[in-house]
Amino acid sequence: MTYASRRGFALALLAATQFVLVLDASIVGVAMPSIGADLKFAPDDLSWVANAYTLTFGGLLLLGGRAADLVGRRRMFVLGMALFTAASLAGSLAAGPATLVAARAAQGVGAALVSPAALSLIMTIFPAGPERNKAMGVFGAVAGAGGAAGSILGGMLTQWLGWQATLYVNVPIGLAAIALAPRLLPEASDRTARGFDLPGALTATGGLALLVYTLVEADGAGWTSPNTLGLGALALALIGLFFLIEARTAHPLVPLQIFRRPVLRGSNLAAVLTLMAMAPLFFYLTFYMQQVLGFGPVRAGLAQLPLALAIAVTAGAAGSLIARLGLRTAMAAGLAVTAAGLAWFSRMSPDGGFLTDVLGPTLVIGVGAGLAFVTTTVGATSAASPEQAGLASGLFNTAQQVGGSIGLAAVVAISTARTAGALADGERVMTAALTDGYRAGMLAAAGIALAAALLAAAFVPRRNAAPVSDTATDQTLAA
Repeated sequence: MTYASRRGFALALLAATQFVLVLDASIVGVAMPSIGADLKFAPDDLSWVANAYTLTFGGLLLLGGRAADLVGRRRMFVLGMALFTAASLAGSLAAGPATLVAARAAQGVGAALVSPAALSLIMTIFPAGPERNKAMGVFGAVAGAGGAAGSILGGMLTQWLGWQATLYVNVPIGLAAIALAPRLLPEASDRTARGFDLPGALTATGGLALLVYTLVEADGAGWTSPNTLGLGALALALIGLFFLIEARTAHPLVPLQIFRRPVLRGSNLAAVLTLMAMAPLFFYLTFYMQQVLGFGPVRAGLAQLPLALAIAVTAGAAGSLIARLGLRTAMAAGLAVTAAGLAWFSRMSPDGGFLTDVLGPTLVIGVGAGLAFVTTTVGATSAASPEQAGLASGLFNTAQQVGGSIGLAAVVAISTARTAGALADGERVMTAALTDGYRAGMLAAAGIALAAALLAAAFVPRRNAAPVSDTATDQTLAA
């Protein structure tokens, strides 16, 4: 096997793995009614089939990224895939609610180890510049399409094979990844690391996990309820304590000087807003097509195929666009196009159809989001030194996960309030009231995407500095 073909197969393995991790966050969504009926979930508990994965995945990403630097990126990739695969098998065999929720939580832990390790391995295998940008384009194309593909595959598997298949499908993929990793992936770690920041790890994990939990529960408990305000304050206090610890410890989990790199800082902020806008889209596309247009699970899933294809095609071409336009311009343009598509989708009608209300907006959104996903990934990782590849990957994945949780919780609250108001006036039937809510939510998402575009234009540098090591001076870090 030649060096070039080996790298190509390695990229294919890492991209396919990330696709599965992203897909797994959404694939069970279509299967929820079947899961609830089969395992006799209480209505209030069913959301934990999704939330258990989100909670552990989002809470442990930062720790997983740093662990990849310290322990070894390939080692953490294999360990995480083994846990993810075993948890998927356990979930597919679950006979009760508690077993399934525990399995989903374990899946999230495995995913939090794999995802930053996979991204940092790409940074290790491909040198910075056009070659890495092309690799990131492929990685972003596959990963970005995973969110849209979840509903497609979830509907097919649930209807044809049962809800268990949405989890069992991960098992052969995971086993193949574990077998191929030693043959295709190099080992890499931060050989300069000394010690482990246990207080930082505990406060970061606790703060992030509690923040995600607070956000996913806020809509049900109420945004101004004592539960939401109290847990939110505690989460922010833990995160604040984490930064205080990092500023004082000799061997921090997250060296704070990494945030002095403008392109990394700006790209992570843009990533938060990008996922705040995009996470609600995948949620509301399914609900609009099933609850308003009357589509079945398979048809609703297939209707999202144009979105997935648009994301994949654009992300694949993003490396060339970055080289031609520059990172800042390409990122801002992708986010502006995303905002335009979301605003168009907010014009959906209760009497609409796929061709008139869904196809055009989702194609535009896919083009913008494909470019946005890749440019934020490149910006958030390109300024990191080789020994901090896992850390940069963990920071970026955390920004995406927390952004998605915040966006979904906030937009659902806006949408629910608008639907309730439309029903309260006594003049709207249910489908029209639901559509009113969805329109309000998508308009809010469009505003978030537009804010992300403006932020990228204002705070992402025109040119990125070369990656630097931890021993560089503050002057170099700020350049």
